Amino acid sequence: MKSIILFLLLLFPFTVIDAQLNIQASKQLLQRILPGKSDRFVIESLATGNRDSFEIETSHQNIVLRGNNGVAVASALYYYLNEFCHCQITWNGTNHSLPNTLPLPDKKIAKASPYAYRYYMNYCTFNYSMSWWDWPRWEKEIDWMALHGINMPLAITGEEDTWYQVYRDMGFTDDELQQFFCGPSYFSWFWMGNLDAYGGPLPRHWMESHAALQKKILERERALGMKPVLPAFTGHVPPSFHKRFPAAKLKATNWTNGFADTYILDSEDPLFAEIGKRFLQKQTRIYGTDHLYSADTFNENEPPSDEPAYLSRLSARVYQGMKEADTSAIWVMQGWLFYSDRKFWKAPQIEALLKAVPDKKMLILDLAAEIEPVWKRTQSFYGKPWIWNMLNNFGGNTNLFGRMEEAAKGPAEAWNDPAKNQMKGIGLTMEAIEQNPVLYELMMDNTWRTKPISLDTWLPEYIRNRYQQQDPHAIKAWEILRRTVYNGKLIRDGAESILQARPTLDSMTRWTKTQLNYPPADLIPAWDELIKASDACQQADGFRFDLVDLTRQVLANYALPLQQKWVKAFQQKNRFEMEKYSREFLALIDDMDDLLATRKDFLLGRWIADARKCGVSENEKALYERNAKDLITLWGDENCPLHEYACRQWNGLLKDFYKPRWVQFFTQADQSIANNSILDVPGFQKTIAAWEWKWVNERKDYRVQTTGDPVLMSKKLYAKYRMKIMQAYGKN
Repeated sequence: MKSIILFLLLLFPFTVIDAQLNIQASKQLLQRILPGKSDRFVIESLATGNRDSFEIETSHQNIVLRGNNGVAVASALYYYLNEFCHCQITWNGTNHSLPNTLPLPDKKIAKASPYAYRYYMNYCTFNYSMSWWDWPRWEKEIDWMALHGINMPLAITGEEDTWYQVYRDMGFTDDELQQFFCGPSYFSWFWMGNLDAYGGPLPRHWMESHAALQKKILERERALGMKPVLPAFTGHVPPSFHKRFPAAKLKATNWTNGFADTYILDSEDPLFAEIGKRFLQKQTRIYGTDHLYSADTFNENEPPSDEPAYLSRLSARVYQGMKEADTSAIWVMQGWLFYSDRKFWKAPQIEALLKAVPDKKMLILDLAAEIEPVWKRTQSFYGKPWIWNMLNNFGGNTNLFGRMEEAAKGPAEAWNDPAKNQMKGIGLTMEAIEQNPVLYELMMDNTWRTKPISLDTWLPEYIRNRYQQQDPHAIKAWEILRRTVYNGKLIRDGAESILQARPTLDSMTRWTKTQLNYPPADLIPAWDELIKASDACQQADGFRFDLVDLTRQVLANYALPLQQKWVKAFQQKNRFEMEKYSREFLALIDDMDDLLATRKDFLLGRWIADARKCGVSENEKALYERNAKDLITLWGDENCPLHEYACRQWNGLLKDFYKPRWVQFFTQADQSIANNSILDVPGFQKTIAAWEWKWVNERKDYRVQTTGDPVLMSKKLYAKYRMKIMQAYGKN
């Protein structure tokens, strides 16, 4: 019976069987979230109109959770946990401390979301965070999505297997396809047509295992009432395509980041619609469909023509390829290109691209609306339905940063703006997750409201749920964090630390951007207050993460004045001062590495171990380890200009990668002074790039378990550095 229901769900995702599946899936989620307590809850279906809704009330000493689907029921559960039990579930800290006697609501609570869609994920998230996820980790994330109201997740796991089958059906050999499919760390950019083959060859076992994983992901998401967005064809074809189809109209394009050309099939070629149709038909047979398809034309690649007529024809053909396979198809487009390449995408070009597709058949993601709301300069995407998204994180970089005020008010202000036209939802489109949890809790709290969130009341409640109490020192710390790291001023995204840069005499590099959105001394009082709160709050998991994260940020900022003192000593040829500041700089790296070892959130070893677990042979394990290390360091090969774009402040990475680079740089600089010669910076850059490439390719295990107490370690470093740091900033 179960197999028949699942089969029907794949073919007809929104039928009368939904209610039964949603209730069953909701009960299972409840058991995972609250083992041993789930029998105190009753789950019921709620008949509503088109709006997702939930209700909470007391009945016979039980808590009744009603929702029109599994996401609504999960949202009701999370609302109850937040408001009545003061609990919290985030990537970085969970408070499950339920009272022995569960509170009973004294009146019915009813919520309805104004937003038809609550979107989740960016293509990049699948690699900067999710490259090595297995089913248990995905299961946990899908639960998180449901609790936070997500009903429209991007679902592109296993896409490579579908393409493998399509191209094999078209006569391509495995040897030809090895020059097409990239390694697992790079799928996001392969899917968007930016690169081919890099990091491969991709083992067939990976494709098969991740196709199976995708089936589990989709089954669970749909059982909870989500509408997953699956991929569609945008023209990216294998390099050998011209050999198989000599008459095909191909365009070579280049991402300009050190990778070889990729090939795009011209939308005017009859094969374009044919391949698009084949892909969706194959995908639907394997995974079913919810009629939402992601397709991004010219992601960070400029089209061959800016003629509106050309762009209009291209857009129409992309949609036509979808329509021929699925007459109910809706094209979901990331609006990133309108932000990232605004010199090309002016009003006539954007309007031409969008208006070629019927309004009801396209949905635009305003991908970074908290940074720059593109909807405001495009007449709300010229009438297309669209979604307001917060991006916040780029590259998975480790930093405290965000636009808290914008996350609190931006969605509601857009919703209440008469110019919003067809705003249909809100969403999260970060390039990576598992950082800055406050921003994502705040953003998704907009799901069930149409008025701006008051941070004056919201933030103390967030602290209470996270720390199990409203400690006055913790509240003071967060008011400072709100004004500093989370003020959203001056810079696009969070700053990195100079210690992560490929060693330099400068104060920043292209991808190691050290400019802060606050004076660094202004962050120290927040550190003071969180240290003072530690006696009262130290048992809370969220507090322990936050204290480490804030200590990490303060120390990461301090690396810059230390490095600049060393640079000044070098310029003055003062070897004594050079030795002093280089020693302090390297000790700082060691101390940060030890601090980060206290939290699983910051362990390089887990990232690498998870990658190796995906392999079934030693060759596969080595391939995945190389992919894992490469992405977060060089990004590409030793000459890749993207090095440090995805840099992380992780235990193991600081001491084994960043520190040895600086040791070599300091040594070479000292020798240049001793020999009265010019420091050969270009020569060093070349030498260190070769060293980095060797590190990427080495086999090495790193710590996978934490060591040390996060609170004690933070206090130790506070005692060691607090006065030094204030003196470095010219403060007493």
